[in-house]
Amino acid sequence: MSKESPEIKFKAIGTVHNEIKERDRHDTRDIISEIILDPELTEGLDNIEDFSHLIIIYFIHNSRLPFPLKVRPRFRAEPTPVGVFASRSPDRPNPLGKTTVKLLERRKNVLKVQGLDAMDGTPVIDIKPYIPGIDAVKDARVPPWMKKR
Repeated sequence: MSKESPEIKFKAIGTVHNEIKERDRHDTRDIISEIILDPELTEGLDNIEDFSHLIIIYFIHNSRLPFPLKVRPRFRAEPTPVGVFASRSPDRPNPLGKTTVKLLERRKNVLKVQGLDAMDGTPVIDIKPYIPGIDAVKDARVPPWMKKR
């Protein structure tokens, strides 16, 4: 990467706790996780219960280095790889993950969510409410190999 690119630092706002202990490909749709936020940020969660779903942005702390520029996505049957930016590979130049989850419950600084595809101990960078009119894209196009999901 270019030496001219600025270094960006983030501070984790919380940590994921769940049953995913190893870096394997899991079906996470039914996985229940707790996101424990820094207690000093508790007030920032006020009114989050008004939303059914949240977008969780997290640091993929177990990303492999050096990262590959070509990967073979798990849903792609063809053996030919695609560019890392055309995939959801956890191994990337800036290992950030993003998942839309169902909010099940909030207890003070703890969010109980369903469907988070992050491992136990994963640092959370940000939480945003899912807003269908903004976050859902009508008529989005994806390659045929991705439609299996």
